[in-house]
Amino acid sequence: MNARRRAPWSRLALRSPAALLFLLLGSCALHFPREVREHRRVEVAHHNDPSGAPEVAPVAAPDTADTAAVPVWLFVEKLHTGLVFDLAWLERHGYRKPEGIGEHRYAAFSWGDETAYVQERWLGPGQVARALFWPSDSVMEIIPFDWNVPEVCIHQRIYLTHVPESAGAAFAGALNAFTRTDSEGVPLTAGSSPWGDGLLIRSPYSYYFPRICNIWTVDVLNAAGFDFDGVTGLSADGVVRQALKPRNGFQQIWSPEWAVDSPNLDEPNLDEPNGS
Repeated sequence: MNARRRAPWSRLALRSPAALLFLLLGSCALHFPREVREHRRVEVAHHNDPSGAPEVAPVAAPDTADTAAVPVWLFVEKLHTGLVFDLAWLERHGYRKPEGIGEHRYAAFSWGDETAYVQERWLGPGQVARALFWPSDSVMEIIPFDWNVPEVCIHQRIYLTHVPESAGAAFAGALNAFTRTDSEGVPLTAGSSPWGDGLLIRSPYSYYFPRICNIWTVDVLNAAGFDFDGVTGLSADGVVRQALKPRNGFQQIWSPEWAVDSPNLDEPNLDEPNGS
């Protein structure tokens, strides 16, 4: 798996010049807190409540523990998307965890141009043009953590759904497919992630337009049975619109706009299926 190659994305085509101009504005890396933070209490104000009364965004419980018990989070910046998984769940179903990640509860995954992750700042015009129009090296960023997901991704919009235990095999397979390995199957790293305590894992696929970061999110979700269209998924907002469709079942549980300082409330546990 050490040779770079292009992935098969039959539904994708260069149909949207506007999307291209939109993507020229941003980098591929999600921005996580650089330092290790202690737990903080967070109050969530429901965005539809005119009184401003605080409450945790409601999340429907799964129908049964057997059919949809495992949470999967989609998190979104202005231009970029990523996914958060229960790390032990992925490992149970065959995910090859890179050395150096350690034992943690969750891991955030995203994918993109290697330069965009490594240099810790937005790409310049020349770098954007090169990344989009010439196949370039790519990496999959993995950031492990143990806190409630909204506490770590405080600057991102977060959407939650639940999947069956068995879906772990499809997700693990998709993540393994985006990982370059040595002759013994050990994932190859390109260095530390610029944010958090994660790693940049070398990917066998080239980055180029329209094979961009949000299409990685679409591909991984579709591998587990979700129904996302690649063309609409070129933009982060396009991914979100599809995630909220009944066929995909995501619900928004966090927005940076909902945060209110509240030292007197226990922090909400948004990791549970019922959001309580």
